[in-house]
Amino acid sequence: MSTVSIPKPQKPWKATPRQRLETGGILLVSLLLSILLVAVSPLKGKLGYVGAFVVVYLIIDYAVVRFNHGKSAGVDAFFRGLVTMAIAVAVLPIVSIITAVIIRGYKGLHLSLFTTDMQNAAFTDENLSAGGLKHAIIGSILIVATALVISLPIGILTAIYMTEIRGKFSRPIKFLVQSMSGVPSIVAGLFILASIVYPLTKFYSSFEGSLALAILMIPTIARTAEEVLLLIPQDLRESGVALGGTQWRTVQQIVLPAARSGLVTALILGVARVAGETAPVVLLTGGGDGTQWNIFKGPMGTLPTYIWKAFGAGTEASIARAWTGILVLLVIVLFLFGLARFLGGRKVK
Repeated sequence: MSTVSIPKPQKPWKATPRQRLETGGILLVSLLLSILLVAVSPLKGKLGYVGAFVVVYLIIDYAVVRFNHGKSAGVDAFFRGLVTMAIAVAVLPIVSIITAVIIRGYKGLHLSLFTTDMQNAAFTDENLSAGGLKHAIIGSILIVATALVISLPIGILTAIYMTEIRGKFSRPIKFLVQSMSGVPSIVAGLFILASIVYPLTKFYSSFEGSLALAILMIPTIARTAEEVLLLIPQDLRESGVALGGTQWRTVQQIVLPAARSGLVTALILGVARVAGETAPVVLLTGGGDGTQWNIFKGPMGTLPTYIWKAFGAGTEASIARAWTGILVLLVIVLFLFGLARFLGGRKVK
């Protein structure tokens, strides 16, 4: 009995060896011509090379593809190359920033960086192993955690009001939440300074810094939670009401559990939004150099204030410490955004 072999499914979008060779040749010719163009023209520097390469590549790619495959394919190749170059231009600054931070920040890494503070060390000390980030990390965790305790219930309840209750104030509240998303952090710090510190407490503490960060976190949490709740199928809400549940019990026992992973994403995005904010904590926390556990009394150091004070010292050693602080802060923020991306990609159950 003869067997019939089933051919493997084809992937028309996958480049053929000929297309790969053609693309490689276009890239090589474009690179050589862009170097020649920069050499004989007033264009100079890295920006000149990049600009010349983009223009030359788009022209050559369009001409070659049109000659081989027709006008429509040439136009498609032109816009595909244009989109690719736009993506490269958008990604290049991010890659450049991360590379610069890693190159300049790794010099200050040492074993005691996370176990010592700056109480008995100076930012200008040439010995980079003296002192560390313990106080700044603890302070950042305490301040952001306190801000999260304040902003998380407010943000989620705001999202519930806009998506589930939909009262007559839902549209103005949505407008205010969107407007607050663009409020500069310095405005939040000055608001707390003018409304609480000067007239009431008369002294700086980390709790005031947490209040300012909470103002910045609420819009992020509310908007993300709103989008997540809108993804929950309406059938789930109707089934809860059909079984005799009130609107609140339906939201509490059906809608919120179904949106749990998305709400966790909103939480993480809110934390990442304020983790690197400098202006409010510089204005309100006092920026201490020793380890402080009480957020209601005494100055408390954070990673942004550590970086700010290190750069302010102005010496080579202090600037190296500042870059190390930036590296640690960047790793924390990238981890939070990566975690939010991972949780946001999970299916809502």
